[in-house]
Amino acid sequence: MKSAARVLKAPLRAAMIHDDSNPSAAAPAREPSNQTSEEAPPRVAGPAASAPENLPGFPPAPQFDSSVPIDLRAPWGWLDVGLFVVFGVISSLVITWVLVLAAIAIFGANSNDFAGPSISTAKSVVLLINQALWDGCAILYLFVMLRARTPAPFWPEIGWRKLRLGVQTFRASAMQCLSGGAMLALVVSFASGFLNPQSRLPIEQILQARISVALFAVLGVLVAPLVEETIFRGFLYPVIARRLGIAAGVIVTGILFGSMHAAQLWGGWGQIALLILVGIVLTWVRARTGTVAASYFVHLGYNGLQLLGYLVYTMGGARH
Repeated sequence: MKSAARVLKAPLRAAMIHDDSNPSAAAPAREPSNQTSEEAPPRVAGPAASAPENLPGFPPAPQFDSSVPIDLRAPWGWLDVGLFVVFGVISSLVITWVLVLAAIAIFGANSNDFAGPSISTAKSVVLLINQALWDGCAILYLFVMLRARTPAPFWPEIGWRKLRLGVQTFRASAMQCLSGGAMLALVVSFASGFLNPQSRLPIEQILQARISVALFAVLGVLVAPLVEETIFRGFLYPVIARRLGIAAGVIVTGILFGSMHAAQLWGGWGQIALLILVGIVLTWVRARTGTVAASYFVHLGYNGLQLLGYLVYTMGGARH
């Protein structure tokens, strides 16, 4: 538990501590722009010219000139994104296979519980644990990838730079982002009230049992915002924005974010569209502030209020 707490605190420490080696960390709330600072020197291969040789299987870090905004000069590129996708698919299949076998062999689950489109309690628990394990594997993969090419600290290098909106302190900036996320959740919940899917959504079937709700709550608040922001706004966004521009990068990253959640909301096309909009807002916050920490706190506020609303709704339904 202590090691897990240290992992969760690490990116927040990176967002609180000023990094003099990263000029973008000192640039609070700014408009997205393809212009770079006049003080920004050409970059050779990421943040450190003395980076270690790449580990086998990892491509070399891309090179940049002064036309690339500082916060987009991430030492990875499209080939790294492709390798990450391949790793993600394979690791998800392996983890799912191992968990299903363990559930059958150790806990006596029925193999029929995992077949077909219906979602039993055993299947929902396996799906949620699978997500948690995959999240850990994804962060570990990104950590190894970065260590293969730069000695720079992992969290600041992948976008968790200092959070300071204007002249506000870190705490005030974090509270403002949390409040913004809560407001976003209220807007999305209000809009969802006008959208009635034809059938029960998969996520509603997953959350039928109390153990599933408990696991989902832990993942949704403690894990999902950190991991998803690191992957989408920290890892993917810089590569997409360098190629397509900041505006298109914000939109495309948001679409990818919403699409990743489509399986949970399949059949609720309006809900999927709203989640894509949420992804675009989160990416805009990342582009606006130059740090993943800002979009993380917005995401945390959004997920926290959404989960609280769901729990109140289900508990109220149970009493009636």
